[in-house]
Amino acid sequence: MDGIYQFGITFTQWLQGISPTLDGFMRGITFLGTIEFYIIFIPALFWSIDQTLGLRVLFILILTDVPASYLKQLFHEPRPYWLGGVKAMGDEPSYGIPSTHASNTLAVWGLIAYTMKKSWMWVFTALLLLLVGLSRPYLGMHFPQDVLGGWLVGLVILLLYLKYEGRFLVWWAQKTVQTQIWLGFFSSMAFILIGVLVLAVISISPDPVAWASFSTEARDISHYLTLSGFFFGAVTGATLMRKYANFKMEGSPLKKFGRYVLGMIGLFAVYLGLDVLFALFAPDASLAGYILRYIRYTLVSLWAIFVAPWLFIKVGLAEKA
Repeated sequence: MDGIYQFGITFTQWLQGISPTLDGFMRGITFLGTIEFYIIFIPALFWSIDQTLGLRVLFILILTDVPASYLKQLFHEPRPYWLGGVKAMGDEPSYGIPSTHASNTLAVWGLIAYTMKKSWMWVFTALLLLLVGLSRPYLGMHFPQDVLGGWLVGLVILLLYLKYEGRFLVWWAQKTVQTQIWLGFFSSMAFILIGVLVLAVISISPDPVAWASFSTEARDISHYLTLSGFFFGAVTGATLMRKYANFKMEGSPLKKFGRYVLGMIGLFAVYLGLDVLFALFAPDASLAGYILRYIRYTLVSLWAIFVAPWLFIKVGLAEKA
């Protein structure tokens, strides 16, 4: 394993030989693989471009990030800058392999390219995958094998999603609204439970002391609560939206832009407002804090998928389908 680490550090040093020329560019590229980017991008897709594709992208993002996060903790491998010899152009307090930047980018943009079936989109997706993949070692955040592992996870999830999506939706459509919501809730609880089991498994394998100042959130359960909340809110929101607030995508560019502006104002009001409010009741690293985190992210995605479309219809920014 030391040889693999050394190869990765040597490769990173070679890439960073270009620094600082491409520092800003690589930081910009790597942002396109973050959850923060998807919080900005997916609502625009869902509210103003293609409702169905927006939902599909949201679900494949969550369904890719969750197992990739399990694998991160199961492997509990370091990042290059934790070992020294490379410049750290950022701070990542979680483990390395697989790179969720790589896995999420492949799954999300692979789904978009497959759906659009345009040659230029396939070329764009391939270029984006390459650039995001290169940005991670360049910034000192990942070894090459972390990126390759991320691509593999993303590809497997994408292929499974495309193979079983149709069958699942036929089965799902036969369920009542109440059953769909309960299934969403219990699935989100399963995500958290598996995360707890993963942490229990690796508890017998402590990290080297030298990693302690870097891996501050590597064995935290918070990320599972975030993803599980997003998932439950998305399932509930999609179920309620289809029944009570299904909206037409048609509309003038001004109306579509208005949806995005109004929706994002509400989204960040919920996201930031609940962060401030819940901090008054409990610290993040407590049982009450964990529950509040789950509720917060549930409400964020519930706003985006159901409440915002309902509001668009009410204020005339969209017509009910």
